[in-house]
Amino acid sequence: MKMMLIGEAWGEHEAKQKAAFVGPTGYLLNSMLTEAGIDRDKCYLTNVFNFRPHMNKIEHVCGGKEEGIQGYPPLMPGKYVSKTFKSELIRLGAEVQQVRPNLVVCLGNVAMWALLGKTRIGALRGIVQMSTHTKAGFKVLSTYHPAAIFRQWGLRPVTVMDLMKARRESQYPDIRRPKREIWIQPTLEDLYEFDKRYLQSCERISVDIETYGKVITCIGFAPTPHIALVIPFFDPRGAGRNYWNDADTYHEVINLIRDILSRPTPKTFQNGLYDITFIYRAWGIKTYGAEDDTMLLHHALQPESLKSLEFLGSVYSDEGPWKQMRKHKTTIKRDD
Repeated sequence: MKMMLIGEAWGEHEAKQKAAFVGPTGYLLNSMLTEAGIDRDKCYLTNVFNFRPHMNKIEHVCGGKEEGIQGYPPLMPGKYVSKTFKSELIRLGAEVQQVRPNLVVCLGNVAMWALLGKTRIGALRGIVQMSTHTKAGFKVLSTYHPAAIFRQWGLRPVTVMDLMKARRESQYPDIRRPKREIWIQPTLEDLYEFDKRYLQSCERISVDIETYGKVITCIGFAPTPHIALVIPFFDPRGAGRNYWNDADTYHEVINLIRDILSRPTPKTFQNGLYDITFIYRAWGIKTYGAEDDTMLLHHALQPESLKSLEFLGSVYSDEGPWKQMRKHKTTIKRDD
């Protein structure tokens, strides 16, 4: 089978039938799978725990840190899955090995904990990664458990979009990241070279900025999905934390940015009203040719879902969880 779906544990109906995803959660899962174009009969369904926890609460399989299974983080703050249930993880690993799916879909925090050793489902859903726990080396995509959707119905369209992505990813077993060339830490000569080679003749430019307080820390230009230029302004290693150390060079860089943004070339932004306004306030530069906004385009398609760049990347791209890879925090795009 190409796809394996893993849930948390048996509920009342699952315990009676000794099968995963039957009863109300099964009906909801079926409807979402159908909407995503996935045939449930062609998927393998199981749970991390093939039993019903006491009072139907997963915390009853947990204890203190000293009781926890070695090598696994807490399932919830201060609560570690007891060694008593290690046999369930061994059984789950054997199932994954036997099925050998192209993709494992983790439905909820518990399944993600078992396969990835992580529990922040809201931050990691929709991202394709390789399993590191239970049975390492299998491709994993995490999304919300149907039981969570019953408690928060707004999660349903997000889960359907994740399952649509799962259908695509289930066609092959390896992770295929987009190949991109990104120019970082450029010299002034690099900026002119990139502009001449890629920007002056391109049909469209994607523009994005990062900010801290009232300062633009960097601006990026991408003429195609495969190549981009990042122009930094903040550098913690530089004198005064400035990337461009002398005033003449700084003003030359700003003038080049002014030239790029003043061209009639169509431009695409994410939350463009924020970026365009911020650029004008920070540098006095007017932007021309602003045509599309990915945040607004997505809102037109899915008005009930999230609209951040991180969310859009998880739905529409094959990128990894880049927000979790970063070591330094930046200001959220919010105009106070």
